[in-house]
Amino acid sequence: MGGLALIARELGYQVSGSDANVYPPMSTQLEQQGIQLMHGYKAENLNPKPDLVIIGNALSRGNVEVEAVLNSGLHYISGAQWLAEHVLQDKWVLAVSGTHGKTTTTSMLSWILEYQGFKPGFLVGGIPLNFGISARLGESDFFVIEADEYDCAFFDKRSKFVHYRPRTLVMNNLEYDHADIFPDLEAIKRQFHHLVRTVPSEGLIIAPQHENNLDDVLKMGCWTPVVRTVINESGTWAAQLTQPDGSVFEVLHHGQSQGQVVWSLTGEHNVYNALSAIAAAHHVGVLPNAAIETLSKFQNVKRRMEVIAKINGVTLYDDFAHHPTAIKTTLDGLRKQVQQQQIVAIVEPRSNTMRMGIHTESLALSLTTADVAIIYQPAELNWDLSALKAYNPAIEIYASLDEIIARLTGLAQANSHFVLMSNGSFGGIYQKLQQALTR
Repeated sequence: MGGLALIARELGYQVSGSDANVYPPMSTQLEQQGIQLMHGYKAENLNPKPDLVIIGNALSRGNVEVEAVLNSGLHYISGAQWLAEHVLQDKWVLAVSGTHGKTTTTSMLSWILEYQGFKPGFLVGGIPLNFGISARLGESDFFVIEADEYDCAFFDKRSKFVHYRPRTLVMNNLEYDHADIFPDLEAIKRQFHHLVRTVPSEGLIIAPQHENNLDDVLKMGCWTPVVRTVINESGTWAAQLTQPDGSVFEVLHHGQSQGQVVWSLTGEHNVYNALSAIAAAHHVGVLPNAAIETLSKFQNVKRRMEVIAKINGVTLYDDFAHHPTAIKTTLDGLRKQVQQQQIVAIVEPRSNTMRMGIHTESLALSLTTADVAIIYQPAELNWDLSALKAYNPAIEIYASLDEIIARLTGLAQANSHFVLMSNGSFGGIYQKLQQALTR
């Protein structure tokens, strides 16, 4: 929604918005762009009367401001539909979908096209450090978008990505998520199939070679060429790891070496993200060696294993983890990089799916790579995290941030890595922990 606000402003509209809890980096970005933020939902936020209200999928009937929109007869629309009608028409849309890696891959692809002179528009669910903003209109016929399977709004329960009509589609992976709106994995597969139905026969779909759930989607019907990505095997687009942590790898296209990526990112998940971005860029005319060179200058995305401080030998990372697989792959990449040094994972189970206790076993097992695994159980969490201990007895559970900070202060030592994992503000623990470690 913040990205849509930026694009609408760029199109010349006067833009304001309401939210219950806007926090950095998005709040800072919006304020810097001169977009008025109104904290909380109130009927008076709609004065003076707007010409159009874009309603996000976090709001439902009964919300004070939603009710005021309906009662006043104001023109309203979902963000995905507005984007399709006002921005994506006549664009070559490159869409990145999947349970994990959407934001990072979208950022990589946008950066490759930017560095190679394409001047693309983009909409990313985070802030790519190479750009410093999450969205822009662009100056060309190309638009790169993070294609989310979440629903559009209370009045449009289709997945957002069915509005985007991509010509180039990346499907990173597919797992069960968004348990608040999808009853099971099969329901998500069906939505991905609807997305596949929108890709032209002269377009391109890019997917990993070993993703059974995506294979199931494609078997439902596919009318578009599909190319595959793979690591340490033969495939259309393959990576051979030079360093086990994924920080250096060779890229091969149809078995022919295209060059070597050397960058600061780690983890096989990011290698897959890179292969997808290179393949998608190739579809619009970027040579693989040029894309590879560009990725060496890629700075990742804010809150994706972002180093926020180094204090007395302790490195603090901010990671926007929302799913056990993302936690597992992130920690695995860090372990391969730092070897035997201490890793402490601190998790706030904040996504709707994790808050519902859907991933109990997989969440517990995702943390086994860490030397110490700490999970925050706030009072409003509606399930008992102690169930995690049945699968990973080493997990430590704390009901207050002060207790977590005290524990982390005791664990602090040279060559330690504290990974703070949350898709929210985590109660401001980032600043509080830095203050505690500097005392």
